[in-house]
Order: sequence, then structure tokens, then C-alpha cells
Amino acid sequence: MTLCPPARTTSTTRPRAQRPHGPPEGPRRRFRIAGADLSASIAVFLIALPLSLGIALATGAPLQAGLVAAAVGGIVAGRLGGSPLQVSGPAAGLTVVTAELIQRYGWRTTCAITVLAGLAQLGLSALRVARSALAVSPAIVHGMLAGIGVTIALAQLHIVLGGTPQSSTVDNALGLPAQLADASAAALVVSGLTMTLLLLWPRLPGRTGRMLRKLPAALASVAAATAVAALAGLDVPRVDLPSWSSHALPGLPEGPVLGIMAGVLTITLVTSVQSLLSAVAVDKLVAKRASDTGAAAPRSRLDRELAGQGAANMVSGALGGLPVAGVAVRSVANVSAGAVSRNSSILHGLWIVLAALLLVPVLDLIPLPALAALVMVVGIQMVSITHIRTVTRHREVLVYAVTVAGVVFIGILEGVALGIAVAVAVAMHRLARTRITREERDGRQVVRIRGQLTFLAVPRLSRALHQVPAGADAVVELDGSFMDHAAYEALHDWQASHLVHGGTVETTGPGGGRIAEPAPAGWSTAGPGTEPTTGPAAGSARSGAHAGGHSCCRPWTPWRNHQCGELPTPVETGGGTGARLASGIGAFQRNTAPLVRDELARLAREGQRPSQLFLTCADSRLVTSMITSSGPGDLFTVRNVGNLVPLPGEESGDDSVAAAIEYAVEVLRVESITICGHSGCGAMQALLNGSPDDPPSPLRRWLRHGRPSLERMASRRHAWARIAGRLPADAVEQLCLTNVVQQLEHLRSYESVARRIADGTLTLHGMYFHVGEAQAYLLAGTDEVHSYDDVFNHVPPGASPGASPLEAARAS
Repeated sequence: MTLCPPARTTSTTRPRAQRPHGPPEGPRRRFRIAGADLSASIAVFLIALPLSLGIALATGAPLQAGLVAAAVGGIVAGRLGGSPLQVSGPAAGLTVVTAELIQRYGWRTTCAITVLAGLAQLGLSALRVARSALAVSPAIVHGMLAGIGVTIALAQLHIVLGGTPQSSTVDNALGLPAQLADASAAALVVSGLTMTLLLLWPRLPGRTGRMLRKLPAALASVAAATAVAALAGLDVPRVDLPSWSSHALPGLPEGPVLGIMAGVLTITLVTSVQSLLSAVAVDKLVAKRASDTGAAAPRSRLDRELAGQGAANMVSGALGGLPVAGVAVRSVANVSAGAVSRNSSILHGLWIVLAALLLVPVLDLIPLPALAALVMVVGIQMVSITHIRTVTRHREVLVYAVTVAGVVFIGILEGVALGIAVAVAVAMHRLARTRITREERDGRQVVRIRGQLTFLAVPRLSRALHQVPAGADAVVELDGSFMDHAAYEALHDWQASHLVHGGTVETTGPGGGRIAEPAPAGWSTAGPGTEPTTGPAAGSARSGAHAGGHSCCRPWTPWRNHQCGELPTPVETGGGTGARLASGIGAFQRNTAPLVRDELARLAREGQRPSQLFLTCADSRLVTSMITSSGPGDLFTVRNVGNLVPLPGEESGDDSVAAAIEYAVEVLRVESITICGHSGCGAMQALLNGSPDDPPSPLRRWLRHGRPSLERMASRRHAWARIAGRLPADAVEQLCLTNVVQQLEHLRSYESVARRIADGTLTLHGMYFHVGEAQAYLLAGTDEVHSYDDVFNHVPPGASPGASPLEAARAS
């Protein structure tokens, strides 16, 4: 049997099975509709119908345009989009943009601009930039939506009072006192009833309330206001849907080219950002529902979603509809109603079409103040208290406030640009804000640096450092996560000069631990009897060494609780290993968690799907993620003393290994199992030195599972294993190698393992890691039950990641 260099033993050696982006929807040629999708589509339709009319009213577009956009958003975006459970349609966030375009260029040109914006979205989707839109600061996004909400609320308040809104937010605010003095009593009754029911409907108490709450609040409030207005004979303006034969379609754009391009850019920006953020929010809702119910969790493909929104905007504009975007309110209702596929969104669009064709007499009874009140409440809710608290906690109130003010008083595109500029300025201020102080403490000069150390702080840093007396004992405390080259050079040069003049320098990191650095040639040390000199480290100083003597900042650093200069020694902290643990956890939370949070969140949603079971020794020198280049979710790892596999059915007093094998093979359906031994194994040493007269102990009882390896090594039927063509260095190494082969035979004795091997769906691998050489060796030919010449070959650097053991051997 030949041992050859392994390919990487991680899940990256096989392509991962991709989860579907939606649950199975039956055979391709049969259109099946789940009952949950049907009921969800009706619930969303009842919410979308009044909202679509209200948004059309708020923009000044033909009321039919809202119904067209709702139908197209449901059918086209629902069918082509990448977020299966998101519902698209006319959105309140587009009201201000569309109203301004209609006032400036007219309705037909606005439809043409919508078509061009959809074409631009298709182009952005082809460039695969969807996730780039999520890089915009949440404070800017929330500020934009809040500004739009304020604008909507002020405009609709005039209709609620029985008047007509003005062309700008400032005019609406200035004209409000006169409108209040001339308010219409009938309009106030209708709009007041609508708003009251909107706010109280979700809070109806008792069993009757629970039954009534199944009807959406938007529909219930508008229906009640319509009934009251009709029965009381109130004189209020009502919906007037003209004949579809006179419905206005787009025309060629008329107006200044730059103005039309700005309109296209604005609609593209707002619809894209709103749709993508809504899709991400829907993913979170679906993941939460999946964790509660165990159901499949369809995930959004953002570039496809952007393409679906682009197609919907082109169709909607071509049919004389409003711009389309993903709508959070309808999407949340869709998920809450139990929708399981994109069919619910498509069906809701079909119900809108039927209503627009068959329910025109009913829709014509709806009072306009009721729709205005509905949209005004939606606008007020866009100014979210939760969002304000969030931006306050993250110290981004200024960005939020500037964006809101810009959107309200100037325009959406200009407001967002102002928000981005302020966000950049705030980030630069934080980066440049560095506090540098100098004090004398216990006879030593202490220079404390708080914040990021960049070239902007170099003048103040140099001033503070040169105030340290020559020949003094100095401590430089760095409490920041970044140091640029200019700051490093300034600190490095001062340290070299200070050491030459007989002083000492100690550099500490954020946790108070020392940052050690080998002294470059020409540097002097403090002299006999003193501590070694330590130098500054740029960030985490990759060339540094930990105070405890361990080398640090190696390629595996992100996967272990170890940070240069951040891990105090027990003597320094007085807390022993507990302090080390706490410091390591803190370093993980600060440095590594932000890098792996998205991946771990995905694994939390989807569950673990490792590619292999990796059974190895509990020896602390074996870092499995390091030697296999693996990360979270790749390996199902089992560790025990001696990497032993008890024979099935043997009385061991511990079934944990057998349970792990059963779970990995039967439940997780791993594709391979690797048993990894290592050099200098203490368990193998104990087996060699053991005696039948030794007193029983838990360790002795466990090590009896390794006795077959001893017998195999002593047997003349088996030649000694070879490692990279040579004989083992000593008996311990020979037993370590033999033990890997023997435990593989034990593994084959498990019924579930043998069955999967016979099916060709499971492979076994033997591996040996030489600790001193940092070299991995892989056993080839593990399909043979008995091996007369077990050979372990080193893994060549050029072995392809997907190579089988024999292919890897040829690569060497």
C-alpha cells in the first residue's frame, strides 16, 4: 500500500451542493400552487390594492398607473427576480421622485424615463454590482427613506384636510396654516376614520379582534371610510378610474438631456437600493421562520433580483405604470402569511389585474382623503424611531440628519450625495482623531496613544516622543488597531535614537501586553540585567514575537485566539490562564469575528454540511484548521487520545466515537473519513511502555483499543510502514504509522461505513503529520484491507486541490 501526498483535506476538494433559491415547485412542466401561496397572495393583494391607488394619487399620476405597476411588479419581478418571497410594486419611497418628474416633464416622458431606468438596472445586473449597493451606510439609506417619508406626509396632509398639495416641501409647510384654517369637515371625517382604524386595527383585543385582524389594516380602514362616506352622503372627491382605452402610454422623452439623465439616475438609484435592502430584510425574515419551523429557507440572488426589477420597470413604463421596486410592507406580509415560493407574488399580480378590469365601479367609490390618509401614515412610519436609535448608538446622527434635510429641502439625489459626503468626512475625522499624552509613572515616561495612528498624527506623535528625556525608561502604549507606514517610521526612528542614548523602550498593545520585535542590526539593547528591548509594531507587527515566546501573526492567526501584543502573561495580569482566555476571546471578537460573521451567519441558517469526518489525536500541537486549510463548516472533527477507533460492539464504556461516526456517515452524509496520526504521540509511547501489571486507570482502559496496532507492528505478516521511502526513525514513529492503518481497518468494521464504501459514496484516508517537520503525509491505497507495505508519502505543494491520493502521488 502506498502513502502519497494528499490533496487539501477540506470541503474545498469537492463542489458544494448549492441550495435551491426556492422550495421545489413541482415538475417543470406542471404548474403547482401550494395552498400557502394562494392564501398569502390574497393577503398581499388586499394590502397592495389601496396602497397602489394611494401612491398613484400622491405622485399626481393617473390612478390606473398604480394598478399597472402593482400588477407588473407582482408578475414580472415575481417571476424573474432573485428574491422568491419579495413582493414588488409602486413604492412610497419613489413618490417624491415620480411626482417631481411628472410636474417637470409630464406623464408620458416620465413613463419613458421609467423604461430607461429599467434598462440601466439590467446593465448594472450584467456588471454584477448588486452587492455594491449594500455598501452605502445604513444611516444614509434610513435618512433617505425618512426624508421621503416627511415629504410624503406633508404633501398628503393637504389632501387629508380637503385641499391640494403644493409643488415642494417648503411650499407645503408654508401653506399648512392656511390649509388648516380652511379644512373640509367631510375630508377630516373620512381621513380621521382611516387613520384611527389603521393605528388601532392591529391592537383589537379578544377573540373577535384576532378574527378581524386577519383582514389587513389598510383594506379595513379604506373600506370602512368608503362605507361611511357612501352611507352618510359625504361630499368628498373620490377615485375616478378612466376607461382603459384612454390610458396614457409613454412617448419619446421631451426635455433637457441632462435633466432626463438625472431622472433616470435617480429612479435607478432609489429603486435599486430599496429593492436590494428589502431583499436582504426578507432573507432575514425567511431565515428566522426557517429556524422556527425547520422549513426550507430560499435565499436571494441579488444580481438576479436587480435584473428582475429592471425588467419590471421596463414593462411597467411601457404600459404606462409607475416605477417598480421591492416593497418591504408587502414582502413582510407575504412572508408572515406563510408564502413558500414566488407563486404568491405572481398570483397577487393576477388578482390586481382582475380587480382593475372587474372592480372599477367599486374602486370608484373610494374617497381620495382615505387614500391620502393611508399614504400619510405610511410616510410617517418611514421615519423609524428604531433607525434613529440605531444611528445614535453608532454615532452617525449627523449623517442621518444631513441626509434627511437634503432630501426634504433639495432633492433625493442631492440629499444622498450630501449624506455620502458627510459620512466620508465623519470617517476621516474618526481616523484622524488620535489622542497622544505623556506622563511620568513609577519613574518611567509613559506615552499613551489612543486611536488610529496615521500620518496626520505624526507631528503630535513626534512632539510627545521628543519630550521624553534622553536615557529615560520609556513605555509606549498603543491603543488602536491601525498604524500606517509614516507613523511606524516616526516611532521606529525615535526608538532607535532613544536606545542609542542609553534609554529603554517598551511597547504595549491594547490589552496591555507587550509587543515584542526582534532588534534589527545596529540596534542596541538595554544591557545586562535588564529586559530585552522591544520595538513598535505596525498594526499587529507580522515580524513580532509574543512575549510568551510563541511566534505570532502567521497565516493561521485568524483561526486561533492569538494576537500580537494583546495577550498578557499570567504574571502581568494576575489572572493566570483565565486572563489569557478572556484576552483571546476579546481579540477574536475585535479582529476575527467581523471577518467570519457573514459566513457563520450563513452556516447558522443552513446548518452544517461538512465534506468529511476528520478523526485525529487530542494533542494540542495538531491544529486541524491549519494543516487542512479549512474553515468553519468544512470538517466534522473528532479528537481523542491516540486517534483510536474502538471496534463496534466492544465494551468500551464510551460510545462517543461510535456515535460520531454514525452521525457523520448516516446524518451528515460525509464523503470521506480521514484518520490522522502524528509524530511524538504520547498515547503510542504509553502503549509501548505499558505493562500488563500496570494498575487500571481510565487512560489504560482507553488505550486497550490501540493494542491491535501493537500486535500489527509485531506481526511478521505486515512489513513495517515506510514514510517518504524511508523506515521510521524509531519504534514510536513506527507505531504511530501502524496505528493509522489499523484504525482504518477498525473503521471498516462499522456496518454504516462498509455499506457506504460498497455504494461508492464514501472513501477512507490515512494521514500522518510530522510535527517537527510541519509536513503532512498521506496514505494511498486505503481500499485494501490488509497492507504488506504501508507507505506514507509527503504531500507535494503542486498537488491539485481536487486530486485523489493516487493522482497526488503522481504529482510528486
